[in-house]
Amino acid sequence: MITLYGFGRVYPEMLGHGRDLRAQWALEEVGLPYRFRALDFVAGELDSPTYSQVSIFRQVPVIDDDDVIVAESGAIVLYLAEKAGKLIPTDFIGRMEVVQWCFAALATVERPLSQIDGIDAGMGGVGAFERRAILVGEACRWFDGLERRLEGREWIASEMFTVADILLATALREVGKTDLLEPYPRLGAYYARALARPAWQRTRSLCAERNGVAVADIL
Repeated sequence: MITLYGFGRVYPEMLGHGRDLRAQWALEEVGLPYRFRALDFVAGELDSPTYSQVSIFRQVPVIDDDDVIVAESGAIVLYLAEKAGKLIPTDFIGRMEVVQWCFAALATVERPLSQIDGIDAGMGGVGAFERRAILVGEACRWFDGLERRLEGREWIASEMFTVADILLATALREVGKTDLLEPYPRLGAYYARALARPAWQRTRSLCAERNGVAVADIL
């Protein structure tokens, strides 16, 4: 059985924003049996010698599939898609299209959004206001491209929902309480469509349950 290592107890500002939720969403979508191993971040469990044997960088998520260890959220969701034969096309070109959009979600779209989120959380330091404006401009450039890509399309990489959509939708969660998506109706509708999926709603509920909070607290 697959073991998914993810966040257990975290600081309140981190609640519901761990990249482990990407892996759990993929598992909920594909239906593979798994167990969740919740690590106490506050108590420093990720830095324990035991966990360092599982995760070289002492990060989550990591999956252990009968001694096959896979780290990094993008690699994990692609592994699960290939293993289950779901959330990815069967033909080579279709699979590469999904892989391309997985990289785009993580390396291009998420990067400025993550930095904006950090600045908005008070971690910007000197020059944060000016840096945020530059990052917003960069993010909007990527949103322009996504808006064009979504013309006449339901999902980003394929006619079907794929792991690329899991990665892109969770990257877009970094917009938080900003209004950055407001000028992009196709992208906004895409984002809402992805997060309305039952597998994401189950993931959200499971996260709330293990943290002892209401589902509404997992934004």
